[in-house]
Amino acid sequence: MKFKVNPFLFYFAILLFYTSVPMWAQHHELSDQPVMWKGKPQDVLDSTSLLYAFKTGTTAGHFRYFFSQTTNEGALSDYFANAVGGGLRFETNSFHHFQFAVSGFYFFNIGSSQLHNPDPITGSLSRYEIGLFDVENPDNHEDMDRLEELYLKYNLKKGHLILGKQLINTPLISIQDGRMRGTGVEGVWLDQKLGKKWRFQGGLLTSISPRSTTKWYNGAASIGLYSQGVNPDGTPSNFKGNIEMPYVAVASFTWKPLENLEYQAWDYHLPGLLNSTFHQAVHHAHFKRIKWQNGAQFIRQWALADGGNADQSMTYIARGAKSMTFGLRSELEFVNWHYSLNYNHITAEGRFLFPREWGRDPFFTFMPRERNEGLGDVHAFVAKIENQDPSSIWRKSGFSFGYFQLPDVQNFALNKYGMPSYLQANLDLRVQLEKLMHGLEGQLLLVAKYGVGVTYNNPKYQINKVNLLLTNFVLNYHF
Repeated sequence: MKFKVNPFLFYFAILLFYTSVPMWAQHHELSDQPVMWKGKPQDVLDSTSLLYAFKTGTTAGHFRYFFSQTTNEGALSDYFANAVGGGLRFETNSFHHFQFAVSGFYFFNIGSSQLHNPDPITGSLSRYEIGLFDVENPDNHEDMDRLEELYLKYNLKKGHLILGKQLINTPLISIQDGRMRGTGVEGVWLDQKLGKKWRFQGGLLTSISPRSTTKWYNGAASIGLYSQGVNPDGTPSNFKGNIEMPYVAVASFTWKPLENLEYQAWDYHLPGLLNSTFHQAVHHAHFKRIKWQNGAQFIRQWALADGGNADQSMTYIARGAKSMTFGLRSELEFVNWHYSLNYNHITAEGRFLFPREWGRDPFFTFMPRERNEGLGDVHAFVAKIENQDPSSIWRKSGFSFGYFQLPDVQNFALNKYGMPSYLQANLDLRVQLEKLMHGLEGQLLLVAKYGVGVTYNNPKYQINKVNLLLTNFVLNYHF
């Protein structure tokens, strides 16, 4: 049986369908706005819904440019590098006390020295410039990226619990914002106030992504990515890939018995390697327009088991090794001006050791672009002058000068990286460029280092260490 279709009725039916039924096809016309991420449309969102938590979440962005140049003395190689990158971060609103966050960052080498080529005299590589990129792949000039945060947070009444990839700032494990990106950690972290005077911070960390890298490393795999130095007997350290550490356990208490007195204690447990305890007390007093602050620090370390490996040529810290350090600070604050005198001493009992991939030195005498990790028998003296004025275009400016008396470069038991005694001067200028663009900030850091220790006319004890000028220029745009 054949049916004859009336052409008029056929076209009328098609017209009726397209004018009376909403579009449901997945096809987009060229003139349409992209709606792949539109979500479920709602005129009024339910504030208790998961969709509301995502729709009302916060987004932040960061673009960064970093120029670094190292000028070494004489015929030793000089280095320069230009890095540029950007990233985005998103965090949901609270949903039944839970929040979710994710962030990532990418960066490029847009012009540099041949960072993979060693200095022809010493065989050393660039120190500061190579750190702007991926220390494990210095030839990469293309896209380098890293997932920085990916966590679930549960908000408590006076704190929070975070599970996943995150950023923390503690005395020994810190962001250390001295390159393109800081250090990230993965695990579980609790930050909780206990009444008005106590605060607990701590957790279990299973993976770390150090600055100057793009990967996440489990346990001990994150140790040894930077220079390994030498063993106490002078042989090259060979612990990278030869030590095991399943996690890092951190616990701390901060106690504020008085409004002007604070004490904090931290314990870092690296199973099979070492244990470090950090203590700091700070007291301040006000005299009209003057604030006087005094502080004291103390760190105690000891090796655990074999220090990482029964074969002491491949261990991180020698079996039975110990170290101790203490420091003092006195600071006067006049309105926006800060003046401080700082002292730190690492005793001759042993080297102060902690993975330098994880953070910077916590000492009062710390000066950007150098550290005293890996040393013992150290006396450090630093004077600092700083001006802070959030309302001024010169948001922060400072000058610091330090003298660091270190053991002989060939005293391998107390000098892991062959660092001679030195003088260091830093000029740090930070400017707010709000008139050009809201959220734009600039920094100029000049570092001069002069060696005052014996180097035995061996340039390997000098290159990228002393008798140099380091220039850093950084632009940050936050939105």
